[in-house]
Amino acid sequence: MAPIPTDAGVQQLRELMVSGDVTAVEIAEHYIARINALNAQLNCVIEVNPDVLDIATGLDRERTETGARGSLHGIPVLLKDNIDTGDRQGTTAGSLALAGVRPVEDAFVTAGLRQAGAVILGKANLSEWANFRSTRSSSGWSALGGQCRNPYDLDRTPCGSSSGSAAAVAADLVPVSLGTETDGSILCPGSACSVVGIKPTVGLTSRSGVIPISHTQDTVGPFGRTVADAAFLLGAITGVDAGDPATDASDGHSYRDYAQFLNQDGLRGARIGVPRETFFGANAEADAAVERAIEVMRERGAEIIDPVVIPSAERVRQSEAGFTVLLYEFKADLAGYLAARPNCPFRTLADLIQFNEEHAAEEMHYFGQELFLMAEEKGPLTDPAYLEALAESRRLSRAEGIDAVMDEHRLDALIGPGAFPWPIDLEDGDPHGGGASLSTPAAMAGYPAITVPAGYAGGLPLGMILVGRAFSEPSLIRIAHAFERAAQIRQRPPIA
Repeated sequence: MAPIPTDAGVQQLRELMVSGDVTAVEIAEHYIARINALNAQLNCVIEVNPDVLDIATGLDRERTETGARGSLHGIPVLLKDNIDTGDRQGTTAGSLALAGVRPVEDAFVTAGLRQAGAVILGKANLSEWANFRSTRSSSGWSALGGQCRNPYDLDRTPCGSSSGSAAAVAADLVPVSLGTETDGSILCPGSACSVVGIKPTVGLTSRSGVIPISHTQDTVGPFGRTVADAAFLLGAITGVDAGDPATDASDGHSYRDYAQFLNQDGLRGARIGVPRETFFGANAEADAAVERAIEVMRERGAEIIDPVVIPSAERVRQSEAGFTVLLYEFKADLAGYLAARPNCPFRTLADLIQFNEEHAAEEMHYFGQELFLMAEEKGPLTDPAYLEALAESRRLSRAEGIDAVMDEHRLDALIGPGAFPWPIDLEDGDPHGGGASLSTPAAMAGYPAITVPAGYAGGLPLGMILVGRAFSEPSLIRIAHAFERAAQIRQRPPIA
């Protein structure tokens, strides 16, 4: 067996298997060993797939007998623990309520990974219920997984809710992983853990078999240490799914191979807008990292339009419409998901509220379930209050927001700072009021975004966010990859 290089990416691992230097079993064993060595400190993996070595053995045999199944043949992938797997693993959202209650089939995206030959290595820790239980929660904490920690500083947040998915990739416990985002749950941990995270257009990736918050904002996306790795993973999880009507919009706008858009000269001629008003000013180091990134982009041929103004930015920041939509949809969508799990003893949000009350010592030791209670008070999705909020949310984020500024300046992308990892505080939870992120208008609009490492301050990661129009993932990948190759910023965390 040849040694598996530190921080090996998807392409490097594929080449090692094609050459016969390593097998899928040896790669799986390598990452299991790393999980065993580091996860006690990081709490980023809830469960290692008990069948992982059998799966890898079968893929090695398949490679010998019939050739590689697909682009991810033998590549280990970690899934956020709100994505169903129809095997011996759980899907719990980090909650004790779902412990031991296994789904009966794969989520659509899980099936796509298997079809591409991926090895499902295990499940990643997350903010419990994707951070939609309490108004004062600590990102990365779940009752089942404990507090996930940032590989760059164990006292700092990995951000959430896809905390374990990002932290595991950063610490090289897995080459790539899947997370989910409703608002910031891929972009924030990607930035805080210095990895690449792609938040796809809503509808590019299916949500069937994924524990939901909101059918208008939820999306499943990849993490990698490079744009290339994230792009490899994205192609395996796209496709129209009859179980998720939103994916109908991706017909003709999706690709099975996003690696084709990796272009080191991809910044040349790209028009990138800098919306300083509202989205800059929360953190000086984060702003400075984006300023340096802008200079690199300009040097590599990008046209920087600075500043630009998103007309609705302050109205988006102050509006309750997006939050109202989430409360209504969480109650309805969660009931729909639970109904599809025949072995689950819970059928409604009210059932889960009762469970938390009965198990308060374990579930609510640090914080409560304020969001659960607020959502439970909402009515059906036919309520005028919901329909009005949905219309306002879409109007502010699209026609009066991202579309307006991109039309005005003929932009390919908007750029802004990512999150700076704050100290973990289990007693008081995450800080609030630290400024707006581009993740919010992108989330409300259902538009794509990507976060890329942009620097460090005191050893802590700084990221930048690029936002585009619906189904503009090829452009975002092209721009992000060209920047990444030109800047060469990412550093390994000390724990790795």
